[in-house]
Amino acid sequence: MEWQGWFCLALTVVALSLLTLTRMAPHFVMMAVMTILSAMGILSGDEALAGFSNSGLITVAAMFVVAAGIHGSGGVDLMVNRALGHPKSVRSALCRIFAPVVVLSGFLNNTPVVATMIPAIHAWSRKIKIPPSKLMIPLSYTAILGGTLTLIGTSTNLVVNGQYQELTRNAGFSLFSITAVGIPVALAGMAFIWMFLPKWLPDRSDKQAFGNLREFTLEVTVDPNGTLVGKTVQSANLRNLERVYLVEIERHNTIVTAVSSEEVLHGGDRLVFAGDTQAISDLLRIHGIVASADNGEVSTLNKDRAERCLVEAVVSPHCTALGKNIRSAKFRDRYGAVVLAVARNGERVKGNLGNIYLEAGDTLLLEARPAFVTRQRYNKDFLLINDLDAETPRHDRAWLSWVILVGVVAAAGFGWISMLNAALIGASLMVITGCCSISQAEKSLDLTVIITIAASFALGMALQKTGVAAFLAHNMIHLSGGTPWLLLVLTYVVVSLLTETITNNAAAVLMLPIVLEATEKAGLNNEPFVFAIMMAASASFATPLGYQTNLMVYGPGGYRFSDFLKVGIPMNIFIGVVTLAVLIIGWPLVKTL
Repeated sequence: MEWQGWFCLALTVVALSLLTLTRMAPHFVMMAVMTILSAMGILSGDEALAGFSNSGLITVAAMFVVAAGIHGSGGVDLMVNRALGHPKSVRSALCRIFAPVVVLSGFLNNTPVVATMIPAIHAWSRKIKIPPSKLMIPLSYTAILGGTLTLIGTSTNLVVNGQYQELTRNAGFSLFSITAVGIPVALAGMAFIWMFLPKWLPDRSDKQAFGNLREFTLEVTVDPNGTLVGKTVQSANLRNLERVYLVEIERHNTIVTAVSSEEVLHGGDRLVFAGDTQAISDLLRIHGIVASADNGEVSTLNKDRAERCLVEAVVSPHCTALGKNIRSAKFRDRYGAVVLAVARNGERVKGNLGNIYLEAGDTLLLEARPAFVTRQRYNKDFLLINDLDAETPRHDRAWLSWVILVGVVAAAGFGWISMLNAALIGASLMVITGCCSISQAEKSLDLTVIITIAASFALGMALQKTGVAAFLAHNMIHLSGGTPWLLLVLTYVVVSLLTETITNNAAAVLMLPIVLEATEKAGLNNEPFVFAIMMAASASFATPLGYQTNLMVYGPGGYRFSDFLKVGIPMNIFIGVVTLAVLIIGWPLVKTL
């Protein structure tokens, strides 16, 4: 290799290290890599930006909008409500979950599917008296398995297909090309979940992090004859208290939520604070504050009020407040909501609420105005918004959204039009028919994912252009001793390990040019190797950070990191063995003339 090749190899190692060992966002890292490759002249401008015009990437974006139409019209709820019944055991409950989740995930991005299912299954689990911790990880794993059934089931499949078309100049794969692999793997995976996970998953039915509001909120009253009457919250020194935070004011049977610093205090106002409940003595030392008369009353936050709602939200890896403490992030000003409590690893984080640093996967209990739920439901700062006030979803366009989705699948599946055109037409119809608004369609586009994928194409192309792919492919062949099935196993294992440490799309895009070089040099059929990449990139079960849906169920299920390791590592190994067995038995590894 010339210096360009060694430079690309070093750049790849640096990028993987940053993605694995730091909190730097994947899209930022990959954009930086793309910029360096273009600035160094290793790639031309057209080559560096080719990923942004890739048909697979545009199809992914269109399918985000199709999924938003199904989600926004209540189409997912329609299927869920018809599928869930009154099972008597954990295993029978799992059987009820399997069918709708697998079907939905086979044709939709699984993030909105799981986002819709989480609150539904939470409520359902309480009704059937089964702990949510027994159902949430199976929900995520089933969605991952469902995504392997078709080419549009996960963005990774579409991206790999698009890159495969560019690198080989072949037609690519059809909608159901991977189904022959996906069905046996999904069936085996669901059997594994049904058999082992009810025993292995913890029972945390009695451990609700936000179960008792009195554990982390306290209430005091403004003395009608005290010195605080007529003062603003700021001038009364109630804004920057160390151990507690002013959440809301109850005044004459009305509620003032997300209290402004300029709010004027009235005599008899009931002030609700969140944080360290031991700080009640500090509050009562403030001249003009008196203890609230309890009289056996229900706590203010437990009363239904039209002016506010309680919301649970899971912090996303893309949240702008990530790595900051709640106070310095100015959470109330940024989101129009107040943090009442934070749960991590299934337990509430105690202590000074304002000093808690937010991490991906944290579950927040928020108090907000009702408009917050509508405004933030599609915001990428939170992977899940669960409105605890249980609004009734609208189903007036649910059937229409399903008709559009079936039309998209049929048009692409029968080859009437290309997958790209089918997805674009489907996305347009979702907006035109009102299944989702233009605003919802815009917010459904996960720009961080799209940018990461597009920028990753540049590094993949550089690896091929500079000879790094050929160099690594030669070493893979040497390591496998020229044995086709061993090379297939090596491909799957490497992609699987990369997926657990960096994004699944980036792992697949980086490995595809290397694997195509290896199969070409060894005279092997590249199809089973491409399918191995697709399957390995999706089969991420071992950690909550490896796949978005795992992170989404992390908080609501009350899990610890070790819970995922306990069930996910065996699941990873089992799915890997089944996938490789299906590919080795079902496909010729050596090219036939």
